Amino acid sequence: MTLRLQRVPSPVGELTLVGGDAGLRAVLFAGEAAPAEAVEAPHPLLDEAARQLAEWFAGERTAFDLPLELGHATAFQRRAWLALAEIPYGATRSYGEQARMLGMPRAARAVGAANGRNPLSIVLPCHRLIGANGALTGFSGGLEVKRALLEHEAATAARAEAAGSSRTRTSPARPRRT
Repeated sequence: MTLRLQRVPSPVGELTLVGGDAGLRAVLFAGEAAPAEAVEAPHPLLDEAARQLAEWFAGERTAFDLPLELGHATAFQRRAWLALAEIPYGATRSYGEQARMLGMPRAARAVGAANGRNPLSIVLPCHRLIGANGALTGFSGGLEVKRALLEHEAATAARAEAAGSSRTRTSPARPRRT
């Protein structure tokens, strides 16, 4: 499979989308290295991912509907990453809470380590995970970006609630995976 990459602007800086026929493999922040085998070239999946991200940043989308390529992940990483999509838009969850949701109440550190390797930031929203005391903790895009993403979701959810919309009150659709 030929991996393609596409760079797209966003309110939190340039994002690099990586994927191909098998699905979206990564959403990378500035400074994160794309896989060496990825070539900068157009691909319909990357165009669709860019469109959905633009809608998300515009407050018009709360979940993503993209095929994901997770073949490079361990079974535990896949499980932890896909569980991120179950955290409701605009909400946060501690690593311990996420471990309990996975049926592994003593695995908070393992959940943290797995999610620290999540290559699909925003699409699989690891920015919604916080420390047990409510503090922001590590994030590949940096804590300022994590704060900005959480503030964006909170503001979008508040606007939707004020307008009487319930679209942000439900859990996001589970992303397709390959």
